[in-house]
Amino acid sequence: MTATTALTEESTSRTVTTRDWTLHYNEAGEGHPVVFLHGSGPGATGWSNFSPNIPALAERYRVIAVDMPGWGRSDTVTGGERDHAAVAVQLLDALGIEKAAFVGNSMGGMTALRLAALHPGRVSHLVTMGAPAGRGGPGLFGPGDGPSEGLKILIRGYADPSEATMAELVDAMTFRTGPDREALARARAAAAQARPDHLKNFLEHLQRTRQVGSSATDAEIARISAPSLIVHGRDDRVVHFENSLRLVSTIRDSRLVLLNRCGHWAQLEHAAEFNRLVAEFIAHH
Repeated sequence: MTATTALTEESTSRTVTTRDWTLHYNEAGEGHPVVFLHGSGPGATGWSNFSPNIPALAERYRVIAVDMPGWGRSDTVTGGERDHAAVAVQLLDALGIEKAAFVGNSMGGMTALRLAALHPGRVSHLVTMGAPAGRGGPGLFGPGDGPSEGLKILIRGYADPSEATMAELVDAMTFRTGPDREALARARAAAAQARPDHLKNFLEHLQRTRQVGSSATDAEIARISAPSLIVHGRDDRVVHFENSLRLVSTIRDSRLVLLNRCGHWAQLEHAAEFNRLVAEFIAHH
């Protein structure tokens, strides 16, 4: 078994070539596969979104945290080419995995929902954190009222990926900034600045379409059969928790955990509780 206490970004770093993409991912542990899907922010990677969760879950499961095309060390992608649900299927195929649990934050939650709806045979469990609730739910861009507070800062980070902007992003994504604020901001800024092609392509697509990712329809979400754990921060300033209330009322085998004093990054702000919830959920459903 992997010595999970010694895991680092570099020691878990892997690369795989699928049918259409070369993807970077981090992998640790053995057992049932658990695939982490990161959010859409500048500098987001599988490791940056889930570094406190990978070692804990790797004690019981084979954990895979992928950089989607357009993020991290994976291939660049234009907005028109982006189909993360299809990428997830290609990743499973390339790694020889028939079915996995999917854990998605924000945009990653959108991908996980769409994947569970369109490819039910590939998803054993579904976990979302701060995910928008399909195309008919409370939108990120409401009619006439523009993007949410957190999304405004996220968009600004694509145009100005400085440490100062990333520190504001960390503040917006969390209920209370912790002692890791500066380290998170530095890591985000470095990852974003390393791939200006990713920044340019995402910003151009967002300005043209006002879409962060591909959402499942309400009808598709209602067909999801995988056992689902919906997690949301009560104080989320990026995606309102009403989205998760809508998800839990739509997905028949679902349960909701609403965390007070918690922002958009539940897996980071409440890492110990989140790790326990996800490990037990996968083990017993």
